[in-house]
Amino acid sequence: MGTFQRPRSFDRNLIVIGGGSGGLVSVYLAALSGAKVTLIESGEMGGDCLNRGCVPSKAMIRSARAVEELRKATDLGVDVGVASVDFPRIMGRIRQVIKTIAPHDSIERYTALGVEVIQGHGMVSTPWSVKVNGQELTTRKMILATGARPHVPAIKGIEQIGYLTSDNLWELEQLPQCLLVIGAGTIGCELAQSFARLGSKVTLVSRADRILPNEDRETSELMLKQFQKEGMEVILRADPKRFSVDEGEQWVILSRLEEHGEERRVAFDQVLIATGRVPNLQGLGLEQLGIEIDPRSGVALNDQFQSRYPSVALCGDVAGSYQFTHAASNQAKSVTLNSLFGFFKRFKVDESVMPWATFTDPEVAQVGLNEQMARQQGISYEMTRFDFSDLDRAVIDAEASGWIKVLTKPGSDRLVGVTIVGKQAGELLQEYVLAMRQGLGLNAILGTIHPYPTRVEINQRVAGKWRQSNTPHWLLRLSRWLHGIQRRGLF
Repeated sequence: MGTFQRPRSFDRNLIVIGGGSGGLVSVYLAALSGAKVTLIESGEMGGDCLNRGCVPSKAMIRSARAVEELRKATDLGVDVGVASVDFPRIMGRIRQVIKTIAPHDSIERYTALGVEVIQGHGMVSTPWSVKVNGQELTTRKMILATGARPHVPAIKGIEQIGYLTSDNLWELEQLPQCLLVIGAGTIGCELAQSFARLGSKVTLVSRADRILPNEDRETSELMLKQFQKEGMEVILRADPKRFSVDEGEQWVILSRLEEHGEERRVAFDQVLIATGRVPNLQGLGLEQLGIEIDPRSGVALNDQFQSRYPSVALCGDVAGSYQFTHAASNQAKSVTLNSLFGFFKRFKVDESVMPWATFTDPEVAQVGLNEQMARQQGISYEMTRFDFSDLDRAVIDAEASGWIKVLTKPGSDRLVGVTIVGKQAGELLQEYVLAMRQGLGLNAILGTIHPYPTRVEINQRVAGKWRQSNTPHWLLRLSRWLHGIQRRGLF
């Protein structure tokens, strides 16, 4: 590592490398403040979320849900026959959805806002300069928002097969007859269920002892039963040892972790690797600055998401924190304010109330801690649960699977965390996100009018159940005594 001389003046106030959600929020805020800001993007504007992640996957989930709705229609007294899936049309619709949303993230939009957009590969040369397309640009601060990419494990023989990831999956034109999915986290579970509903024979493989291992065990068990009900085969505690191709047929050899030495062969025509994501930090020149890179966790950052050089900050998936689009946007706000106005006020990246959702069916949504996390961290809590099977609207809609679990501080209505498993869980969660952010508790939710019959009414119902179990016994005894003397005409 050399010694870098800070320039006396700069070409720009801010350079952002990466045009995904974090980078776009950063340049947007900088432009609004009147800063001279440059965005460098080597690929597609909008990043993974628009082109390979959230948007296409949720568009596929929507098509898969339509198939499932038709299958369930008979239970509602509507006969529609057998659904016919046109997979090329589904993929065409996904591309059209991306095309429709793309102008929100386009070069033209940000240029109109006053952002200089350069298409090319940006490389950090000093803590205050970036090289791109043969030019060296100086800047007072820079933000790296280069995202992440799928992690591909080193499985023997993987180079022989044309494996899929969440990046190239969207190039498929034919529905796989037999789809093998390796990895049972959020991405693996969402896509596995979608393909199964569209007609693929899906085998889901995980090294863990359950799917969605970051969720409570009860949630994992419910999702496992749902997947098996929909015809998926789920193989747990299995390690993919090698791939092979025999006379044009593709196989994976699995080693069962609890059965020493036993192997199993599973045939497939397509395999989706969904074993997590790693930050895009290679090729940025950080090593030349003496910034150490961990291949899985990224670089060490302070609470302002700055590297060892305060002028070089990171945000989004590349920062190694929560890998959600909304997390990247939240980080970008604080990181940008620090980059432009940190001399005046320090803006800490606040991720204390971070919601997320898994868009399986049923959905799983969470904010704060679940029971598993609370126990692991040694945090005391009281749990109040309300099942959708006891909610009128859920029964009306024949969507009564799942529950809500609310964790509160012992003896208090203040929220520790909320987990919702069920239809539209991601939408129902937001009331709790607001409550936790604003320091409100279950009494505030109980005192808020919720329209009947709606699914969101479950939030008021669980708050009422908490209130009932937390009313002091002495107060109930006093109330009964007062009612008694009133009946006797004494008061």
